[in-house]
Amino acid sequence: MKLFGALLCCSCCFAASTVIQNATVMTVTKGTYTGSIVIENGKIAAAGPNLPVPAGATVVDAKGKWVIPGIIDCHSHIAAESINEGSISVAAMVGIEDVLNPEDIAIYRALAGGVTSANILHGSADSIGGKCELIKLRWGKDAEGLKFQGGPPEIKFALGENPKRRGESGFGTGPQNLRYPATRMGVEDVIREAFTEAKAYQASWKEYEDKKAQGKVAIPPARDLKLEPLVEVMEGKRIVNVHCYRQDEILMILRVAHDFNFKPILQHVLEGYKVADEIAASGATASTFSDWWSYKVEAYDAIPWNAALMARKGIIVSLNSDDAELMRHLNTEAAKAMKYGDLTRDEALAMVTINPAKQLHVDHLVGSIEPGKDADLAIYDGDPLSTLSKVTQVYIDGDLYFDRDKDLAGRPEIEKERKLLITKAADRAKQDAKNAKKDTDKDKDKEKPSR
Repeated sequence: MKLFGALLCCSCCFAASTVIQNATVMTVTKGTYTGSIVIENGKIAAAGPNLPVPAGATVVDAKGKWVIPGIIDCHSHIAAESINEGSISVAAMVGIEDVLNPEDIAIYRALAGGVTSANILHGSADSIGGKCELIKLRWGKDAEGLKFQGGPPEIKFALGENPKRRGESGFGTGPQNLRYPATRMGVEDVIREAFTEAKAYQASWKEYEDKKAQGKVAIPPARDLKLEPLVEVMEGKRIVNVHCYRQDEILMILRVAHDFNFKPILQHVLEGYKVADEIAASGATASTFSDWWSYKVEAYDAIPWNAALMARKGIIVSLNSDDAELMRHLNTEAAKAMKYGDLTRDEALAMVTINPAKQLHVDHLVGSIEPGKDADLAIYDGDPLSTLSKVTQVYIDGDLYFDRDKDLAGRPEIEKERKLLITKAADRAKQDAKNAKKDTDKDKDKEKPSR
């Protein structure tokens, strides 16, 4: 279909080498310079001023433009056909990877905002939700092609109003839909009970493995897909994202995390500034909004200084979107941390690049412009921390996935195709209506009594 193909025309593989020249490059971790970035086989081969151009390389003149690492959104729900399995309190057996939708137009729109990676979370209907999926926004690839290779698996927990939901399932009202938990105390109990079951499950498998190693007759325990991800959490193999707002529930999950040996990413964490010392001491990290507050009861005490105050306490802080539209403006969400928290340019930009990469344990691959890392880059026509700047090109693994000029040039053809499809659909509807009328008239004739 031409409409879809036109959108994909920006996704193409370049030559083995590509050189972006004459740009202002914000590396985030190594300062800002005017010069080049050399891309080879999907990786950043070199970055700095006055770099030689490899023979046969494709040269991109970025004079007057700025380059930053591709933006990473640590909390998103795009590109998924469903988000919540809200019928039960512990849904660790389900996973977002099974419902990835590579045709979600939000992927392309996020690319246009400089986003190259997104952490697709399960929803917050359950105390322990499903498994999450970190993706790269490789528009045009299939679901498997979206997956970010090289990071650890994740899972989603939730505290507060969402998982308790006044004891209702969320899919109806009345006694038949009541379920546990119905209070914040109950939410903690559900999480602790699940981990307690997981510890027993872990022990049963250890006993089996020990017996097998000793040459004894051993019967393996029955697999439990609900408990296996929690065992991985306790063994440090799976990251926990925790939806939370209030200081009391933040402290609660930090105690739970200590007891079961994990360090969560605290998602939302709008009252994090109140307990920043405790968060820092625990080793947990925080992924928050820049300036969302008072949009529900739990958010009444949110303040726009939250991110900066937590960062000043030594917490690794990222700014996320949790919204397909806001996702396109994370560069200016970062700038708000400069306005409210007096952060430096690099500190602010880090909150949407290297910090989420650290939280997701992929900072060895993405999040800054350094040799050896994936060539995930966003090019702006001006200062990326300005509301006046626009993304002109986005690279993922060295391939061009968004080009503003090609997008604009292709729009007339897309609009032409759109009108043609609408006309065809209208003509088909008219013909179907005529055929239906003929069938009705025939039926009426059959029903007339014979004389």
